[in-house]
Amino acid sequence: MRCGAGPLAVVAAVFWTQCILLDGVEARKERKRPKEAAPQHTEAYNVTLSNSEEVGGGIKTSDHQRVDPLGSWMDFVKRPVGNFPGKCRKRKRPLPGPPGPPGPPGPRGPPGSPGAEVTQEVLLQEFKEMIKEATERRAAAFDRQTSPSQQPTALLTLEGMASYRQIQEAFHCKLKGPVVVDKKTLVELQNFQTPPAKGAFLRGKGMDLSTGRFTAQITGIYQFSANVHIDHNEVKRNKSQLKARDNIRVLICIESLCHRYTSLEMIVGLESNSRIFTVSVQGLLELQVGQYTSIYVDNAAGASIEIQSGSDFMGILLGE
Repeated sequence: MRCGAGPLAVVAAVFWTQCILLDGVEARKERKRPKEAAPQHTEAYNVTLSNSEEVGGGIKTSDHQRVDPLGSWMDFVKRPVGNFPGKCRKRKRPLPGPPGPPGPPGPRGPPGSPGAEVTQEVLLQEFKEMIKEATERRAAAFDRQTSPSQQPTALLTLEGMASYRQIQEAFHCKLKGPVVVDKKTLVELQNFQTPPAKGAFLRGKGMDLSTGRFTAQITGIYQFSANVHIDHNEVKRNKSQLKARDNIRVLICIESLCHRYTSLEMIVGLESNSRIFTVSVQGLLELQVGQYTSIYVDNAAGASIEIQSGSDFMGILLGE
């Protein structure tokens, strides 16, 4: 038995060696095949077998469909880059670092078309059209407001306004002749007249020209003013005797009580170089019915003065 087993072992070893050599040769042939053959193998490998080809739950495979790992890897390494989609391609990333300087400016574009020429005549015509449209709109609105149903109301309103605008008490009179005021004396100016020249007026019954007093016929607010022309020639002769307290006061008083009631007052000194100067006083006073106002001149100087004719006294009723 031992002599017969030895030759069998030698034959088996030689047969195994030949099988290994044949497998290596077939693997080299498969690697040397053209690259177009690879897709055919891929299609064969991906084919789904029918139930008739399955025997006992197993799948029959042929010898030429064996997968060569080394060949598959070499095909993957030598694959053409162009066959892969764009997502797999290597993207160029910007290099890190600060941005470079800006490039030179581009060429200037072509000039635009010329605009419409606007002259002064065109502007004037547009302005006239705007005024015309505004006037037409205003006239239309006024026509709607003054419809026949609203006309009586408008007329009544105008009639009521006319009664309020009527001036019931007003006067403008002038002193008829000169009046001498002795030193340290308070004098009430009297004897006025309405100027004959046009422009002077005397409305109402409140002004008494002879006494120079205006008596209120209506309780209300009155405005009074007076312009008194003073000749102080006598004072100028004794200029060396002037004192600090020498002055002249012009007052418009209520009921001749200049200190009891509110009065309008103006005080001036006697240092004027002119022979005649004017003292003006004006303001507002409230009078009750029956109260009167008049002009007073207080000479506190050491010499007499003379009130010139033409000095005027004015007043008007502003409202109740």
